[in-house]
Amino acid sequence: MKGCVTVVTGGGRGIGAAVCLRLAQEGHDVVVGHLRDASAAERVAEGVRAAGARAVTVRGDTSDEADVERLFDVAERELGPVTGLVNNAAVTGPLGRFADAGTATLRRVVDVNLMGTLLCARRAVQLMTPRGEGAIVNISSGAATLGSPGEYVHYAATKAAVDTLTVGLAKELGPVGIRVNAVAPGVIDTEMHAAMGAPDRARRAGAAVPLRRPGQPEEIAAAVAWLMSPDASYTTGAVLRVAGGR
Repeated sequence: MKGCVTVVTGGGRGIGAAVCLRLAQEGHDVVVGHLRDASAAERVAEGVRAAGARAVTVRGDTSDEADVERLFDVAERELGPVTGLVNNAAVTGPLGRFADAGTATLRRVVDVNLMGTLLCARRAVQLMTPRGEGAIVNISSGAATLGSPGEYVHYAATKAAVDTLTVGLAKELGPVGIRVNAVAPGVIDTEMHAAMGAPDRARRAGAAVPLRRPGQPEEIAAAVAWLMSPDASYTTGAVLRVAGGR
């Protein structure tokens, strides 16, 4: 995979950080996109470099068109033509009933999880299409098919939209050589649960999964790395569920 330049949004922590490190091990140069924590993003970048790949960090909000343009501009200027995108940046808002969700939360979840994914995918496609190759992996969620009642129905709805985007883009872009897939994680042990107000959620929910445990970010990263690799050269339009059987 030498010569691959992959943009990873939300790359400073959790699944995104694990994806950055795994892709570096596979030979990708990596753009670590992040929103707030520059120190965390730089630690990930240092890990990428330690694996023998190049890295650059870019701060920005994926729901902001200008920030997305800058993200890809920096990627191409610093590392070269972008060949891959992992759309990982996402937010949930607090856990709770849909009726209790604030309007600002609903807008932010849609803006980041859907609009941000659309903007990043569009820019990647604009760059990749003339070159006739590329790979996009969208990070969806098992919530897209479960609905997540009583927790975050609005988040689940945006991830269902990501699944539809994946299938549609795969059909549209296949003829020009760009593959588009998604990974749908189940309960993964990251700090996102604490941000939702339930730091013990991964352990509790993991006990009800057929494999009887929460997943680890590295397990999602492994699936992403496969979908980005030549081993998945005939795979497009797939939503790969990595959810312990749930």
